[in-house]
Amino acid sequence: MEQHRTRPPQHGPRRGTPPLPPQATRGESDRSGSGGARPGQRRPADRPVARPTTPVRRPGPPLVEAVRRMPNPRLTGLGGGLFCGAVMFVLGCLDALLFGASLTVYGVLFLPVCVLTACWVRRGDLVTAPVVVPIAFAAGLLPVADSNGGILGRLMGLVTALATQAGWLYGGTLVAGLIASARKIQLMRHRTAAARAGRR
Repeated sequence: MEQHRTRPPQHGPRRGTPPLPPQATRGESDRSGSGGARPGQRRPADRPVARPTTPVRRPGPPLVEAVRRMPNPRLTGLGGGLFCGAVMFVLGCLDALLFGASLTVYGVLFLPVCVLTACWVRRGDLVTAPVVVPIAFAAGLLPVADSNGGILGRLMGLVTALATQAGWLYGGTLVAGLIASARKIQLMRHRTAAARAGRR
């Protein structure tokens, strides 16, 4: 019986075919390792990474934006008293010149000065805000109060103006006290939250 000869498997390149350059073999290994990705497709590593976007603050109501653009100084207790007293004295002089020493106009102008004083005094001197406001109200009444001549007459006019305009005085003092109390409560909350965060 005739036996068919079997050739051993040839692992090397066939005869007559030139060997491939190393760049070509490297490219074939890259293709086989990339999972058969087509030339037009992107690999997972080539996908653009999404960058976190910073939140943009939206503009609030016009009144809130106007308040934010206002100056925000920090006055000491003495500075708040001098500011309030000087502003009220100037407003009293302007009231006497322009409005004929109208106590109603003076009382209306007293309220925003109280608000500014309570907002601009620094945190450590919040207690002084409702204290300096009545003193400034009395100081600004000097050019507005009626006087019959002399120091005694001007003093009597000042006492009369304080008695008749007590509503504006109490209202401005109350506004300054409420604003100072709200700022004090907010400060205490921030300190409590900071203390809790420090313990963690």
